[in-house]
Amino acid sequence: MISDPELGEEWKTEALEPDRPGDRPAPGERAAGGPGPRPWLWALGGALVASAVWAGGLYAYGTAQPEIRYRESANLCQDFRATALSGITGDMHTKKPLNLQSDHPAVYAARCGLENAGKDGVATDFAVVAQVGLHKKTDPSAEFDAPDLRVLAYTGDARTVAVPDLGERAEMTVTSGERWLILKVLDGGVVFTLEAGATTFAETNGRPATDVDAVQAAMIEDMRALMAALRTD
Repeated sequence: MISDPELGEEWKTEALEPDRPGDRPAPGERAAGGPGPRPWLWALGGALVASAVWAGGLYAYGTAQPEIRYRESANLCQDFRATALSGITGDMHTKKPLNLQSDHPAVYAARCGLENAGKDGVATDFAVVAQVGLHKKTDPSAEFDAPDLRVLAYTGDARTVAVPDLGERAEMTVTSGERWLILKVLDGGVVFTLEAGATTFAETNGRPATDVDAVQAAMIEDMRALMAALRTD
């Protein structure tokens, strides 16, 4: 695995899958038999309802059974308050959240999807997805470094950095365009994932302009709060 710099150091851009001539259609073209271009927010929003795809990706493999130090979340949208992110985007709990659970013998998973609302109470330009995968049978560390296939499918490349002092291991991935961010944490037999992004970080829908560094800092703060809320020891 390529060793990534810690958050705060200069980021390195690493292609998760190199392009080959002819692999990708020209901008605006549609590959034969394949889907047309999809913005990342569509991918993130679609992930909120694609429960079959989500559940199908939750499998465990590894070595010894982990020592689990977190409880199952019966309603992740109650445990995940997104307080720091709401300070940037507006209250993320204004709109009805999407809450999902999956109790499998190998992995108990919970997922919460949140969207902000503009001054009209309708327009959405910022989405957040929190997910907790509690691995009951095997240690999830063996799969932690596996690349996110959605990043490969929708962006083709991304930059990933280690986040210090957060769980056993943590990493932040920022996709090309810096509008889709994924924070992933491994700790106590659990994989925590927090995704956030916007159609734009400029001022829009009554939301003030911000930058990607502020969003990352808010994600880390909200992740710490979620982990503390579920911690059992």
